[in-house]
Amino acid sequence: MKKYDDIGVLVPEVYLPKPGVDPHQWAVIAVDQFTSEPEYWDQVEEIVGDAPSTLHLTLPEIYLGTPGESERIHDIRNNMRQYLRGGILQKREGVILVERRCHGRTRRGLMLCLDLEKYEYTVKASSLIRATEGTIVERLPSRMRIRDGAALELPHVLVLIDDPERTVIEPVAAAKSRLRQLYNFNLMLDGGILAGYAVSDEAPVMEALRNLLNPETLAKKYGILSNTPGMLYAVGDGNHSLASAKAVWEKVKAQVGPDHPSRYALVEVENIHDEGLVFEPIHRVLFEVKRDFKAAMEQQFGENLKWNPVVGGDAMVRLVHEDGGKKQKIGIVFGGDSFAVAEISNPQSNLAVGTIQPVLDSFLKDGGAEKIDYIHGDEAIIRLGNQKGNVGIYLPKMQKSDLFKTVILEGALPRKTFSLGEPREKRFYMEARKIF
Repeated sequence: MKKYDDIGVLVPEVYLPKPGVDPHQWAVIAVDQFTSEPEYWDQVEEIVGDAPSTLHLTLPEIYLGTPGESERIHDIRNNMRQYLRGGILQKREGVILVERRCHGRTRRGLMLCLDLEKYEYTVKASSLIRATEGTIVERLPSRMRIRDGAALELPHVLVLIDDPERTVIEPVAAAKSRLRQLYNFNLMLDGGILAGYAVSDEAPVMEALRNLLNPETLAKKYGILSNTPGMLYAVGDGNHSLASAKAVWEKVKAQVGPDHPSRYALVEVENIHDEGLVFEPIHRVLFEVKRDFKAAMEQQFGENLKWNPVVGGDAMVRLVHEDGGKKQKIGIVFGGDSFAVAEISNPQSNLAVGTIQPVLDSFLKDGGAEKIDYIHGDEAIIRLGNQKGNVGIYLPKMQKSDLFKTVILEGALPRKTFSLGEPREKRFYMEARKIF
């Protein structure tokens, strides 16, 4: 297998279901979705039944910590070995162009293996591959139990590159009519359509990735010194899965040697500038609030805070999204149909979420509220924030162009900063790779 060490890439050896296996039953959405909706997973199980499926090779997180978790992991390992021995899977080497069409949008990516030696998930990492959000180390052991000793990995990790000139993925996609189609089918439960194409010559892709890492290019793009450690890849989805892969590699590498397959992780690489890739903000709700949240903000920001009461949620949303220049705007929803927009001058973070999250953390630590939850969608945050005893925090959409620069300059973002699209747009498991 070909390696490109300077850009941290291994050309993958991928296992796909053989002809005759129904891809509609085979491909299942990422395990970290619909964790509060058991009815979704009941539907998946009804669709799949006993047919060959990635459902039998993965552990939906809704089952983490349940009495049957250990038995499920045992079955997963057995199923992996049986699929490898029983003619369910076929092997091919090479990069795959992936095309996903869902909800009127199309996004494209490349299946590559990335070197875990070049990945760090600490907040202030300076590695080639970095986490975009804070990693909760306590979440890793349960995921490590699944990967440790598993014969296969099935990735739902989406890794982003910052390629505004569209030099890496888009030229491959433009030539897809000349590529051999590997699969093209409808995903289950309103997941859209998934297609994959065999990339016969990966050399132009690797050269384009190498050009993105040029120190002069990075310095000009982000306003950093040319000797600042280069960042080529940002983990957009699945950071805890990739962090678990890293932890397992660190655990076994002394025994298996430096060239073992588990040193690498199969991921889908996407361009952050792909029009089909949508960043959705993740709002916050404080429940059972016991103290004055406005006073907490005044104490934190002092004269840098301007408080603007508004009438209604629609007015709040409009004002948050109006250009504030160098000021950051955050919507506040109080129980009893009360709304305001906080304008913060001289913010300490490049993003509004990074400015407000320390206030929320401190407020919770000091007993100002019973708990916090992370919410998608305007309607949901207004509805929950309006409930008695709650406070909703409405955050503006993050600009794609802010992500890489912020991670490079400030480190990993606060947890739950953004979401790549809606739940049903998340990655489905299709490709597998042998790691043990």
